[in-house]
Amino acid sequence: MSRLEIILSAILFISIMFNVGVFIYARAAIARLLFVSEELGDLQQMINAFAAHTKSVYELEMFYGDQTLEHLMNHAVSFNEQLETFEFIYALTEKEIDDNRDNTKEETPEEEVD
Repeated sequence: MSRLEIILSAILFISIMFNVGVFIYARAAIARLLFVSEELGDLQQMINAFAAHTKSVYELEMFYGDQTLEHLMNHAVSFNEQLETFEFIYALTEKEIDDNRDNTKEETPEEEVD
């Protein structure tokens, strides 16, 4: 083997190792991003449910006009609006989850109605 072949073989080996490393890192980074996306989506749903529940309690005749509940409801709505700025992140997995739910519904046979 000539010196040129040895150098080219070493460069090829280093290049392959570098590409494998980048692939593994990119895959891990994407997995973390998808995990964060799912968690933010879940947090958004919890905040929506909390805001709706607070609003329903506030609208009850017994609590209507209570300043503490009103401030809590306004705070929940404000927090929900702020969280919506991250929609681009949790929207990454939202479509995937919806597709999985649609596939599950298609596979489940519908019950007969008597």
